[in-house]
Amino acid sequence: MLKELWGQSEGSMDISSARRLKEIIAVLRKRELLQGVTPVKVRQVLEDLGPTFVKLGQIVSMRPDFLSKEYREELTRLQSDVAPMSFETVEEIIQREYNQSWKEIFSYIDREAMGSASIAQVHRAVLKNGDRVVIKVQRPGIYDVMSKDIALLKQAISLLNIVHDSDGVVDLGSIIDEIWEVAKQEIDFLLEADHIEEFAHLNKDDENIEYPQVNRMLSTPRILVMECMEGIPLDDSEALAAEGVDMERIGRILAINYVKQIIEDGFFHADPHPGNIWVRDGKILWLDLGMMGRLSVKDRNSFRRVIIALVTRDVYEMKEAVLALGLPRGKVDHLRLYDDVSMLMNQYGDMDFEHLKTGELTRQILHVLKSNNIAVPTGFSMFGRGVLIMEGVMKRCCPQVNLAEVFAQGLRISMKKNFNWLSELNKMKRDGYMLMKKSVQLPEQISDILKMTLSGQTKVNLDLTGSQEPLQKLDRMINKMIMAIISAALLLGSSTICTTQMTPKIMEIPLLGVLGYLAAMVLCSKLLWSIIKTDRRKK
Repeated sequence: MLKELWGQSEGSMDISSARRLKEIIAVLRKRELLQGVTPVKVRQVLEDLGPTFVKLGQIVSMRPDFLSKEYREELTRLQSDVAPMSFETVEEIIQREYNQSWKEIFSYIDREAMGSASIAQVHRAVLKNGDRVVIKVQRPGIYDVMSKDIALLKQAISLLNIVHDSDGVVDLGSIIDEIWEVAKQEIDFLLEADHIEEFAHLNKDDENIEYPQVNRMLSTPRILVMECMEGIPLDDSEALAAEGVDMERIGRILAINYVKQIIEDGFFHADPHPGNIWVRDGKILWLDLGMMGRLSVKDRNSFRRVIIALVTRDVYEMKEAVLALGLPRGKVDHLRLYDDVSMLMNQYGDMDFEHLKTGELTRQILHVLKSNNIAVPTGFSMFGRGVLIMEGVMKRCCPQVNLAEVFAQGLRISMKKNFNWLSELNKMKRDGYMLMKKSVQLPEQISDILKMTLSGQTKVNLDLTGSQEPLQKLDRMINKMIMAIISAALLLGSSTICTTQMTPKIMEIPLLGVLGYLAAMVLCSKLLWSIIKTDRRKK
C-alpha cells in the first residue's frame, strides 16, 4: 500500500512535497503502523514527523467528541518543546519584518529563548525606552510547511487509513479542515493581539485577573511584542508553596473567572493548560491567547436549556435543546435521537447542579450529535475541550475547589439574571393568543378534512421515522434475488442455445450462448462479491 501511495502521488506534486511524503512513509514503515494502530504508536509517529504533526496531535488530543480516553491521554504526552531556532535566524526574521536591524528598536534581546514551541519561540528583550518586553517570533515558513503537511496528510489518510474509524477513535480526514482553521488562528499574531485586547476589555473590572499588554506599534503577523510579566506556572507546586500561595483561593479565582468567560462573555481560553496559567502576586495571569473559543448567545442559551432539561428530567425539551445546538447535515431520525437523549439522561439519574461534570456532559452531547448526523458548532466543541482541560487542571493543581459547583453557581446566577417576569408574561400572552386562535379554527379545519375525505380528495403522506435502514436492507435483498434469478435464467438459456446449431459460432459453440455464459459469470461474480463484503462488514 505504501508503494501504491507513492506511485499515485509522485507525479502530482512538486519535488519538496514528494520528498516530504517520502519522509512520512519512512516514519510509518519504521513504526509499523500498518501492522496495527495503538495510542502509543500514533504518538510516536506524530513526534517523529516533527513540529507540525506534534501541533496537530496536541489539538486532536483535546477533542473529546472524536477521541477515546486512551488516545487523548497518550497524545497529551506529546512534547510541545522543540529545538529552538538559532539567534541568527531570529535576527533575520526581525530584520525582514521591521526592515531594519533589531538594534534600532531594542537595546537588548536575550540570545537564549524563554521557550520554543512548534510555531514560535519567545525571547526576553528591552526596548530603547527601557521597557521590558517579550518577543514572540514565528518560525520561518511555518505556514507553508503546515499547509503542505496537511495536504499530504489528507492523501495519506485516504489510502493508509492511519486511524481506524471506530467508536471513540478520531477520523483525521473528517476534521483536518477544522484543525487547520484553528492552527491558522495561532499563526496570525495580529489576531492573537486582537484576542488579548478583547480579553483585557472583558476582564478589566476583575482585579484578580492579569494579562500582558500588547505593543501594537511593534507587532506584525509574524512578531508579537508584549510586556514582560513574571509569574509561577500553576502546576509548579514547590515554587508556589515557597511563595506561600493559598491554592484554594487561587483555584476559586481561576474557576470563577473561567466560568465567567464561558457563561457571560462567550469568549474563553480554549487551551487552559497550566503552562498558560501563571500566578503572580496572588493573581491569575493568563498567557498565550492565540487559541480562543467563542460561544454565541444562541449556543449559550441552548446549553442553558440542556442543563435545565437535565435537572428537570424533561426528555423532550432535552432533545429540542440538543437539536438547537447543532445543524442537521441530512434527515434526522428523531426516534433514534429521542432514544439517545433518553439514555443520556438516565445516566445522570437525580443528579443536581453541584455534582454535574460539565466537561463529561459536553463530551456525551457531542457524541449524540455526531452519531445522529448533526454538525457540531466549532465554538461548542472548543468549549467541551476547554472545560475538560480545566477540570483536569483544577483536579491536579487545586483539588480543594470543585469546578462543577462553581459552574453550577454561575449557571444559576446567569439564569436569574436573564430571567425577566415581564418578558415571560408577554410570551405567555402571545402563546395563549395563538392557542386560542388555533382552537377557534380547529372545528372548521376538521370539517374541511371530513368533506375532502368523503369526496375522495384526501391525500396522506406517510413517513415511517426510523424505517429507512430496514427498507434499504430489504431493497438490497430483493436486488440480489433478482440478480440471482437473472443469472440462473442466463445459464439455462445459454445451455439450451448451445444444444442448437445456431450461427454464428465460436469454437463450434453458438456466439449467443457464449455471451449468455459471460453475462451470467459477471452477474454471479458481482453477487458473490456483494455477499463477501456484507459478511466482512458484519464481522
